[in-house]
Amino acid sequence: MASAPPSHISGLDLWQWRQQAQAADAELADELDWLLQAAGLDPLSLRLESFKHSELRLNWSLAELDQLWQRRIQAKVPVQYLAGETAWRQFLLTVSPAVLIPRPETELLIDLAKILATAAPAQLQTGHWADLGTGSGAIALGLAAAFPAATVHAVELSAAALQIAQQNAARLGLSVQFYQGSWFAPLTQLRGQLSAMVANPPYIPQAMIAELQPEVAQHEPHLALDGGLDGLDCIRELVEAAPAFLIPGGLWLVELMAGQASDVVQLLEQQGEYHSIQIHLDLSGIQRFVSAYRC
Repeated sequence: MASAPPSHISGLDLWQWRQQAQAADAELADELDWLLQAAGLDPLSLRLESFKHSELRLNWSLAELDQLWQRRIQAKVPVQYLAGETAWRQFLLTVSPAVLIPRPETELLIDLAKILATAAPAQLQTGHWADLGTGSGAIALGLAAAFPAATVHAVELSAAALQIAQQNAARLGLSVQFYQGSWFAPLTQLRGQLSAMVANPPYIPQAMIAELQPEVAQHEPHLALDGGLDGLDCIRELVEAAPAFLIPGGLWLVELMAGQASDVVQLLEQQGEYHSIQIHLDLSGIQRFVSAYRC
């Protein structure tokens, strides 16, 4: 929802509305408070409920807040899209239905990249890094913050998503070079020069998309979800194309769906130009990531 001039709201009226909304949908209470914070309500006053004694200036009127919340309840619109932003690692990122909402588990990609780069030659902590399919720019920005001596390149097929990623980089003051295109296609000038490539590609099998939560299936971009018949189409392309772009010892690191890790390991082994292939767990113990180094 577009930002508007600050609206004056009675704290007591807002408190009563919040009480009613919480009673109607208790399981979404945290999301309701997140939306209120996005509206400009101070987190401490929200937690202490001290705001009910004040006159408030928020980004939306009470009627607009109620309209947004009804879209969350009735149309299952993710609260991040309603607010236009989401928290990810140390960042507050702009998001819209043009981009996949960055997930908490994807934050581990940055931590893994730091660990895996440290365990490899020093060159991996510098040089050129690529985030392929950047979406909101979350991974690219995480890499730029983690590897300040590196040059981060972010590629995205969707022009609308790329615009969001560029806005996030400018907002956060982080240096990333952006390209529109498919996977490695815009990076021909970097053949044989990448220290690392990182990606959270589409990996949901086509037939499963309709079975996902309505918040995902009905609102998030299918371009960022659809991985083909078995969910591995994009990962196959990354496995095959990466060796031509990575330096010897360059890092290949990808997020995937539960149950796909062994297949991805097999793809990397069959390709024949990777070594030290590893499966990594997320915080729930799910095999969520696979890494390898170019021979």
